[in-house]
Amino acid sequence: MAAEAEVLDELHRLRARVPQLTGALAASVDGLVLAQDTPGVEPEGVAALTAAVLGVAVRMTDATGQGDFRELLVRGTQGYVATYAAGSSAVLTLLAQDRVNVGRLHLEGRRAGTRIGELVDAAAARAEPTPRTAAARARNQPRAAPGPGQNTDRQADPQSQAKSAPKTTAGPAPTRTRTTRTVRATARPAPNTATTSES
Repeated sequence: MAAEAEVLDELHRLRARVPQLTGALAASVDGLVLAQDTPGVEPEGVAALTAAVLGVAVRMTDATGQGDFRELLVRGTQGYVATYAAGSSAVLTLLAQDRVNVGRLHLEGRRAGTRIGELVDAAAARAEPTPRTAAARARNQPRAAPGPGQNTDRQADPQSQAKSAPKTTAGPAPTRTRTTRTVRATARPAPNTATTSES
């Protein structure tokens, strides 16, 4: 990911501002590690658990009508795990000692989440061009004409030639029908005039 170094720098600065943090991790909403500073903790496991907890938290805020997910705080006997929204596709998870000032943890966690979200969203926008831009680029590309000694697929494939060749007919159908009727009318035997004159 293009913004990984910048996100990691933000995590280091966050840990410097809040000394009671024991770990910081940025992950995608589906549980992939984007950047981490979590000594002594397996970052892939934390990212996967963050994605699972995030899914439950989002359903909880939806079910209770509390709006979009913003943050989640879990307190254990040894400290805190705090998760913050970081843009539209990432989350920030912080591990903190029990003696951390929770107000300061939230203040710094929200700021860092906003900054990381901006970095991740900007990197995603740069990496994926919009479909309209890609389609316009394809339309504007000139097609190269084949050289005199080159065979194109259409020339090499007789079935393609048959499909692309214009269909022609021998002649209009009504004219043929009239001709046939004329021939049939001529082929009928004429009435016997000799028998009529005798009687």
